[in-house]
Amino acid sequence: MIEGTKIPAKMLSLDPFSKWLGIEIISVEVGRVKLGMTIRPEMLNSMGKAHGGITYALADSAFGFTSNTHGKKAVSIETSINHIEALEAGDYITAECTLDKTKTKVGFNIVEVKKGDELVALFKGVVYRTNRDWE
Repeated sequence: MIEGTKIPAKMLSLDPFSKWLGIEIISVEVGRVKLGMTIRPEMLNSMGKAHGGITYALADSAFGFTSNTHGKKAVSIETSINHIEALEAGDYITAECTLDKTKTKVGFNIVEVKKGDELVALFKGVVYRTNRDWE
């Protein structure tokens, strides 16, 4: 079984979408992962702001990577996001899982997406932890 803090790097290496987004791993602890990325012009919507799917995808990756640091393969069963501030091309944003709570096979997570110190989105996710180990 892989050490929990090494799992996010393995997941990122196998994740073409997160790599396309330009996601970088900033920090990893078991139960807490922080990611970052820069908004690019091709990520904007028709109003010249970052498409909501971009912040959602970054938060979803932070959620998934965090959920798997416990060593068992975990899959998302429900997620939601609140968009608080609009983002533009060139903005650097981070997503950090600030809550990772497990109850038997189900885990509950909160991810804060920020531009600097400003909260721009709040993501909530529920995960199911399988019996399969990361190897």
